[in-house]
Amino acid sequence: MAVDVNRIKSEIENGNTALGIEFGSTRIKAVLVGADNAPIAAGAHDWENRLENGIWTYSLEDIWTGLQDAYAKMAADVKDKYDLTLTTIGAIGFSAMMHGYMAFDKDGEILVPFRTWRNNITGEASEKLTKLFNYHIPQRWSIAHLYQAILKGEEHVSQIDFLTTLEGFIHWKLTGRKVLGIGEGSGMFPIDIEKKNYNERMIAQFDELVADKNLPWKLADILPEVLLAGEDAGTLTEEGAKLLDISGNLKAGIPLCPPEGDAGTGMVATNSVAKCTGNVSAGTSVFAMIVLEKDLSKAYEELDMVTTPTGNLVAMVHSNNCTSDLNAWVNIFKEYSEAMGVEVDMNKLFGTLYNKALEGDADCGGLLSYCYFSGEHITGFEEGRPLFVRSSNCKFNLANFMRTHLYTALGALKVGADILFKEEGVKLDKILGHGGLFKTKGVGQRIMAAAMNVPVSVMETAGEGGAWGIALLASYMRNKEEGETLDDYLNNKVFAGQEGVTMEPVAEDVAGFEAFIERYKKGLAIERAAVDALD
Repeated sequence: MAVDVNRIKSEIENGNTALGIEFGSTRIKAVLVGADNAPIAAGAHDWENRLENGIWTYSLEDIWTGLQDAYAKMAADVKDKYDLTLTTIGAIGFSAMMHGYMAFDKDGEILVPFRTWRNNITGEASEKLTKLFNYHIPQRWSIAHLYQAILKGEEHVSQIDFLTTLEGFIHWKLTGRKVLGIGEGSGMFPIDIEKKNYNERMIAQFDELVADKNLPWKLADILPEVLLAGEDAGTLTEEGAKLLDISGNLKAGIPLCPPEGDAGTGMVATNSVAKCTGNVSAGTSVFAMIVLEKDLSKAYEELDMVTTPTGNLVAMVHSNNCTSDLNAWVNIFKEYSEAMGVEVDMNKLFGTLYNKALEGDADCGGLLSYCYFSGEHITGFEEGRPLFVRSSNCKFNLANFMRTHLYTALGALKVGADILFKEEGVKLDKILGHGGLFKTKGVGQRIMAAAMNVPVSVMETAGEGGAWGIALLASYMRNKEEGETLDDYLNNKVFAGQEGVTMEPVAEDVAGFEAFIERYKKGLAIERAAVDALD
């Protein structure tokens, strides 16, 4: 379909647009959408977390330079495509990898380096809070980080004036508002689904728990206000406009939607915010989000209970590790090819190796690997060691080798998902997939269908990811009609007519994955030995 450049230029000039910027683990992406919610310009900045003093972190300088670069590249894309200087936008939204810990003093200064979701350092706090609340508190949740800091007697705790997450921090600095979308807020502290706010009983329990510490704050005073999708979350200040656009072209006064986590934006980007829908995001980490009709029968350590951006209850299976080890192996093949004098096209290399995996045995021929770059809470690991292992009688060939690495990328996810489907009897018609694992057509989709034993759909728009999802939330806030729900807005104004491609589980694959996962669970002792023996 031909692009109507004149229409798009008019939309840009009149601010009939929405911008979403998402901070992923390895990439910061900015996506500008037009009036029809289709992307019209984009920019990206690559970055990496670093391990400092045993903490996975990004510096404030990394955050701001990355944001400014992604925005500048998006604005340059607008200039290149439409010969326009971007000065205004209809609405803006920010998103980031979920939860973690950013604590600030009364002067707005950060007290300790940003502690990301990737840190598995809050085991004691997670366990004690889960017991206290009778509600699973994952290690990456902000409240677990806070309580762990209290347990360790960290000096900064008494100085905390505000606690937030990465996108909450960005939003605050650009608008002056200390707010967070309810989906991300549900990963700071448990939400009361009926009241659409933090759980007051648990807030009181926490305050009582730490009363003997004589801290100068109460928990409710340092948490951001939670907002629902579509609610007003402030406007871009003069200072914020200069922080975002260092060229100085962007004008202040632009409305912002509530900042959301990548889990919430993934739900939006795959039209999976209604009950009985689900989506799975597979990239550096992998997580499945299943919107429930009712609460589960009990709390499970392997499952996180969060919400959609509209406040519906969601069961989340989150695995810290997915494609990092897989990508590392693909890079080994790239090095080999280059050493042989062959110039490598990475898309072709990924496609070739992924498709080769489909030629392998359904159970991977007895091979086994673990993609644990970092710890994995679902299987009980505080640290990880990427590991490949086989016995002498395995079928060791390239197809099985690649299939093993695709299977294991979803290994921990399957352990958690099996609780939902096999123990709780949760039913889904299909699940929507998005993220890097699905870029090679038909491969990641087929492997995911085998792991979940549910049809997996991938839409053409799935590659747009969370940055597009938060752009849609910004667009919804600006353009929704009176009484129009987010579900209706997505169904009627974004995804109408988009069916996507659905792949049914192949029975042989499902049986093969079941055999693999039994081997995977038995072999966890090998991974434990590797963690204990290798620095």
